[in-house]
Amino acid sequence: MRKEVITDKEAICILIIFIIGSTLILGIGGDAKNDRWVSGVIGLVLAIPFLLIYARIQTIFQGRDIFDILIILLGKIGGRFVAVIYIWYGFHLGAMVIRNFGEFVNVVVMPETPMFVLMVTIGAVAIMAVKLGIEVIGRTCAYLLPILIVIVIIVQFLGIPEMRTNHIKPFFSSTITSVLDGAFSSFAFPFAESVVFLGVFFTLKTKKSPYRVYFYGVFLAGLLIIAVTIRNILILGPLGTSLYFPSHVAVSRISIGDFLQRIEVSVAFVFGVAALIKISICLFVTAKGVAKVCNLNDYRSVVIQLGLLMVYFAQFIYKDIMTMSNWAFKIYPFYALPFQAILPVFIWIMAEIKKNKITAKKQIA
Repeated sequence: MRKEVITDKEAICILIIFIIGSTLILGIGGDAKNDRWVSGVIGLVLAIPFLLIYARIQTIFQGRDIFDILIILLGKIGGRFVAVIYIWYGFHLGAMVIRNFGEFVNVVVMPETPMFVLMVTIGAVAIMAVKLGIEVIGRTCAYLLPILIVIVIIVQFLGIPEMRTNHIKPFFSSTITSVLDGAFSSFAFPFAESVVFLGVFFTLKTKKSPYRVYFYGVFLAGLLIIAVTIRNILILGPLGTSLYFPSHVAVSRISIGDFLQRIEVSVAFVFGVAALIKISICLFVTAKGVAKVCNLNDYRSVVIQLGLLMVYFAQFIYKDIMTMSNWAFKIYPFYALPFQAILPVFIWIMAEIKKNKITAKKQIA
């Protein structure tokens, strides 16, 4: 099978779209109220050390994905066991994003359409994308990202007449506990979700690329998310914390005379594209992991089955939209901590020990 390769530019574009994924529509910061943007900034800063760890792991084992790395460090049995844990995380994360998409479209666009039909639709497109390969996904993201950024910037400017500065004041009015809880939530969702790319960035061309890609990708995505969060606060004020889809409601209030209305469609487009890419990346990593654990020659042979299972699982993952929102901001940060922080630190330490042993043997020889 031909080795797939993506450029740094494509990798950064994939990472940015992945990070904004369902975040632009669900928001960040939890219960930090008008200090949600502060929680976002703190969450982004908290993620930096772990981004360096992800990049270091990828640099030590250049050209290897997380599943190869685990088998090298922990052996065939131990490595496969931990690999299954990351396969589950990729699978579960993809199912959550599918459900986010289904709930959003069902609530604000097509309330009469069965949600399962909506989820099957985006799942089928994600399956086709993964079957085409990571190179196609990378090139697609490189074309789509400028369009998404232009849409976000235009909507930001169009929203200025609806913004009220008193909504964001006073600064730091929330309790420190609320801000830190929001920061922890923002760290886990979405910034530290970039751990998934340990199963993707083995396709990068050069050894130093991971540091540049992780930093620029997450930093630029963070700027977009924080800017949109500030816009939502300025337009909605305290109301924003009680809404399931604050970005959609904020943009729906924007209208320029009688000729420019209903621009919330732009939000739906951005969310649809970002959700599709995020689902595709999760499905790609899950399929790569299953292929490695089961010694399959090509990950594409299991993409359809895993994609359909992901959609089916998304149907039952939450009871309703209230459960989905509570999970995203209250439970998920603790659930994701082992995948995003604890295991990567353990893998990094093991990788450094392995590297030092190999270097010492070479010097002795």
